[in-house]
Amino acid sequence: MVANDAELAKAFDEQAARFERAPVQTDRAALERLVAFAALPPDSLVLDAGCGPGLVAEAFLQAGHRVQGVDLSGEMVRRARERCARFGDRARFEQISLFEMSPRAPFDAAVSRFVLHHAPDAAGFLRAQARQVRPGGAVVASDHATDPDPIAARWHHEIERARDRTHSRNLTSGELSDALGRAGLARIQLVEEELELDFDEWFDRGTPALPKAEVRARLLAGRARGFDPLPRGDGGITIRCVRALVRGVKPAG
Repeated sequence: MVANDAELAKAFDEQAARFERAPVQTDRAALERLVAFAALPPDSLVLDAGCGPGLVAEAFLQAGHRVQGVDLSGEMVRRARERCARFGDRARFEQISLFEMSPRAPFDAAVSRFVLHHAPDAAGFLRAQARQVRPGGAVVASDHATDPDPIAARWHHEIERARDRTHSRNLTSGELSDALGRAGLARIQLVEEELELDFDEWFDRGTPALPKAEVRARLLAGRARGFDPLPRGDGGITIRCVRALVRGVKPAG
């Protein structure tokens, strides 16, 4: 396991319990929209890349698909197996890097959610997903998006890194679509959704590089498309975000 993978595994082993309860992760309507956006044929075999505690896998399993999930975190894999045990052999989970999987292309689709901003090479991660998918299959990714303005995006990046050392970079919605194209995919689709984070809940399940008070002060000093803080009357902060869903199809031949 390379150094970055080892750091991610350790961080998400520690975050797993809080991550599994987080409102943005457990939002049932958002999970159902992700499944609908994937638009898969019945009984598809789905690769869930960076499966976490199995929330995405569970949604696809409930929709009648089969899922193999992979994750760097052993604790996340344990929780995913427990969550999806009722689906029997339709659900399988393994602690392994996506890049270490043999590229046999048996999957009808590969899905990732809130994973790409942890990848140093997002296009490379999408290419690795595409290698596992049969011709005509789909690659689907969902992630927080950032501002096309480089100054605003840099401020957003600094806040994210201060809150979680495992953060690499948020892409803009356009960059996510372009990354699918660079991964060799066609018929690319993009949908944006709005979501909200509570600063305290979001910060407390991270792996911070700076103290909470300092990150809070920095957050209130700026704004970006996809990361817009709104102070509330109760003293808390709501962060208004943009989530991008992208889908591409692996060409035949």
